[in-house]
Amino acid sequence: MIQQIYPSPSHEFSYELNKDFQFAAAHYVPHEAAGKCQNIHGHTYFANITIAGDQLDESGFLVNFKTIKELLHDRFDHGILNEDELFSDKDETRFPTTEVVARIMYEVIQEYLNTTINKPQCLQVFLRETPTSYVIYRPKSGGLL
Repeated sequence: MIQQIYPSPSHEFSYELNKDFQFAAAHYVPHEAAGKCQNIHGHTYFANITIAGDQLDESGFLVNFKTIKELLHDRFDHGILNEDELFSDKDETRFPTTEVVARIMYEVIQEYLNTTINKPQCLQVFLRETPTSYVIYRPKSGGLL
């Protein structure tokens, strides 16, 4: 795993959890402005998920690291992002660009967190597509509450 210091969002929560992982996935961007990226190609993505909250769950976790891996890594690793139901070749807000992938990762995590008793919040998704290119997605205040 790449050792990285990520930009950190400011917050007032007592606990902050960060989960790093990588996944390999292929995709294409179905728009003429994407140039060569219109062709199917792959990346080894590096992700960092930042979750914060004030209350731990009944097992003493803000959220179990394993759950984050199951929700994101296990879903996207060694797949073609365009084939996942969360992405679309017709709706530009769902093309699997790095920006959209980061936002969708946030949506998947926050949807799960909303079902928990302690209700932590996903504050940011950092997604590196290549060694020189990354995106940070931070929801506007409130996110998917």
